[in-house]
Amino acid sequence: MNKYGGRVHTRFPPEPNGYLHIGHAKSICLNFGTAEEFGGLCNLRFDDTNPSQEDTEFVEAIKEDIRWLGFSWGDRLYYASDYFDQLYEFAVQLIKKGKAYVCDLTPEQIREYRGTLTQPGKESPYRNRSIEENLDLFERMKNGEFPNGAKVLRAKIDMASPNLNMRDPVIYRIMHEPHHRTGNKWCIYPMYDFAHPLSDAIENITHSICTLEFEDHRPLYDWFIDNLITGDKPKQYEFARLNLTKTVTSKRKLRKLVEKGYVSGWDDPRMPTLAGYRRRGYTPESIRDFCNRIGVAKANSTVDIALLEHCLREDLNAKAPRVMAVLDPVKVVITNYPEGQTEKLEAENNPENPAAGHRQILFSRNLFIEREDFMEDPPKNYFRLSPGKEVRLKHAYIIKCEQVIKDEEGKIVEIHCTYDPDTKSGGPAAGRKVKGTLHWVSEAEAINAEVRLYDYLFLDDEPEASTYCEVELEPDQEEDEDDFLSKLNPNSLKILKNCKVESILRDALPGSKFQFLRQGYFCADLKDHSPQNPVFNRIVGLKDSWAKAKQKK
Repeated sequence: MNKYGGRVHTRFPPEPNGYLHIGHAKSICLNFGTAEEFGGLCNLRFDDTNPSQEDTEFVEAIKEDIRWLGFSWGDRLYYASDYFDQLYEFAVQLIKKGKAYVCDLTPEQIREYRGTLTQPGKESPYRNRSIEENLDLFERMKNGEFPNGAKVLRAKIDMASPNLNMRDPVIYRIMHEPHHRTGNKWCIYPMYDFAHPLSDAIENITHSICTLEFEDHRPLYDWFIDNLITGDKPKQYEFARLNLTKTVTSKRKLRKLVEKGYVSGWDDPRMPTLAGYRRRGYTPESIRDFCNRIGVAKANSTVDIALLEHCLREDLNAKAPRVMAVLDPVKVVITNYPEGQTEKLEAENNPENPAAGHRQILFSRNLFIEREDFMEDPPKNYFRLSPGKEVRLKHAYIIKCEQVIKDEEGKIVEIHCTYDPDTKSGGPAAGRKVKGTLHWVSEAEAINAEVRLYDYLFLDDEPEASTYCEVELEPDQEEDEDDFLSKLNPNSLKILKNCKVESILRDALPGSKFQFLRQGYFCADLKDHSPQNPVFNRIVGLKDSWAKAKQKK
């Protein structure tokens, strides 16, 4: 820290070519958090050097995600495109120093000439063009005289370097594409590896914090800085990127999921994007807690998604009001309860938070319970409702099954029960014990709702088994990455119609979160929920495998 006189200035530099995912959350927390810890500053800079993949939609989504996580860049919002004129002049300086040249090789030829990890590369036949010729050709590239792919500008470094990134990397390419900010001003654009370090230097960044896949790019980062920047120079530091079980975090792969229609969009609640987590019902506090718990390491590893879900449950358990919802309803008729009569019973809103108070729920002759909470011929140790057996209705009475009514096909349509009026809270037999307690909703107040049960998009613990690089690839480095699609979970979404829920959920605001008793945590959908069309997403179930595993240890 003393290298810069105690000054700490970081940056979060996303490319606006997709939505941020859970891996970016770790980087956001690290970059903004480091600046906060040491009284420094953190910039938000969009490395927008590839107009064919970028859009203002992604820019605005990224801003929203960072704000949602609780961080602010203040007045320090920048774009690599702010520096296009300066970056062009940097490239001209390299040419004048004899350290860059215009190359006419095709992408396939560049790959062939690059060599392998065990064999050195071959020099391009255009490598020794004169400085004057290179300056002329580069200016003509800028002026739009050549089609896409006809020429590139390459740094002249070392074709025999053991680091393939140092074998005369491409630093400018021709791309006749309008840019979301600069329009048609440019038809050549800098490569990420060139624009990124120089943008850091222009912004007086001290600590360029990035993930381990950039470690092999650090010599190139330093080469550009050393050859073009004087005075204080930024330093690159790498940390292990976040690998999460059952999760894909390659933006190229996430883009394919969206573009090929495997999900409904970047904010699909099954997606590991921050927009997807937000719509699913995750809280920013739980994600920040998760990033804090996993810490910063120098070795790549994979974190169990159960830890993320544990952080979420801990947060929601303290905050989420409890309500009752019946997802697969079957009707119960309390035959000894007066027809047309209703009564209000008291229910606590959150036992973990006494300040949350109580609410009133309506009890009536006709109720709904879960179909799976009744069995005609139960096995031993079955403690739910069955013929002749008693259960307690949560916050209400003990009931006993007396008769089962079926339709012509043998499906149960009604369960007739009797209740013990002395067993409600405050009654003379309120303390009478039975082994089963069921959630329920009164027909007199129940509203219909759509409930979406989300599961993992991938069941495989490592759906992208090979590591990947978030950095923009040169055209000759693109790979076929479609094999991960074969690992998609075909049952990642189940939609339930006509679920019965408490009437207070009609007025739930989009994004509000609840614990449905015995079911899990649910969220009113940010897009589709309304009083006329209640829609709830399951955020996460109640079973906490992470906590149980920790207890066993």
